[in-house]
Amino acid sequence: MKLLHLHLPTLNQSFFFNKEMDDGRRFRVKNFLLFLLFFCLLSLRMEFSRAQMVPPVFVFGDSLVDIMFEIFVNLKTEKLGLPSSPPYLSLLKKTDESSYINGVSFASGGAGIFNGTDQTYGQSIPLLKQVDNYIVVYKSLVQQMGSPGAEKHLSKSLFTIVIGSNDILDYFGSSDLRKKSTPQQFVDSMANTLKGQLKRLYETGARKFVLTGIGAIGCIPAERVKNKTHECNEECNFWSVKYNEELKAMLKGLKSELQGINYSYFDTYSIMQNVIQKPSSYGFNEIESACCGLGDLKAKVPCVPISKYCSNRKDYVFWDLYHPTEATATIFVHTLFDGPSQYCIPMNVRQLVSA
Repeated sequence: MKLLHLHLPTLNQSFFFNKEMDDGRRFRVKNFLLFLLFFCLLSLRMEFSRAQMVPPVFVFGDSLVDIMFEIFVNLKTEKLGLPSSPPYLSLLKKTDESSYINGVSFASGGAGIFNGTDQTYGQSIPLLKQVDNYIVVYKSLVQQMGSPGAEKHLSKSLFTIVIGSNDILDYFGSSDLRKKSTPQQFVDSMANTLKGQLKRLYETGARKFVLTGIGAIGCIPAERVKNKTHECNEECNFWSVKYNEELKAMLKGLKSELQGINYSYFDTYSIMQNVIQKPSSYGFNEIESACCGLGDLKAKVPCVPISKYCSNRKDYVFWDLYHPTEATATIFVHTLFDGPSQYCIPMNVRQLVSA
């Protein structure tokens, strides 16, 4: 915190008070000094309040984090004043471990709650390993701050988790997985596995969690293009909702089980459905096709250098065959941050920070 240094004349200096000074001037000078004192105290109070409102953010999840977290960081920087949370792998080459204090992003494209969701490229870091990486950071914070100091610091931090979509898509795209378990068993296992990782984070001092439900992934271009009529894959949507219900129930149970825990669950599915059903209300006119890609709905080939781009990406709900555009993600993040209890259960992020 930068303190305001004021170099004022002492009260016995003639600039402020002397024997010839009339009562009117003496009164104005006193008021001026009182104003300066009030201004200093107000500035200090604002700086202190701002510091209290600025939490570090530790991020876990998949590629949906990329655009949503970037916007979240911009909001956090704009509204709270905190620098962004750097990617964990980018910090491994640095010797200054103090970079961890403001938060770290452990998210990885293609990641899932379960291992093995990234069968195509095999490069993603699943949630289990992301939490393992966080434990390394936690141990570093304990060395820097001491165990009590680290736990106090982490209790005020936000732990944001955006994950699960790849697991659902993987399940319905794999005949092997469908043979091993029913859809209900699969989403139950997703919620239980996630619960185990949340408990690991809690044991290090994490107390404030932000979790997003799975969106209407049956309506992404990659799923619509499989249907000749370009309709949504309602089976994917149905089990996305089922998983979200399991997630909400699990979080409610953790609230009763673990002392001091608070969370904000974001109903991504509902707001995404609102956008798709009433696109013009949100400024969109294209809900089926991707902005960038090749083939039918620009969803046969991903967004690569040779792909065609839409002329106005703000008109599109989806950027590529899987991900929302920045315009769509901005709606999500603004709602996540300041939205009503209709979408943020039991509180939004701003309220969680103050909890």
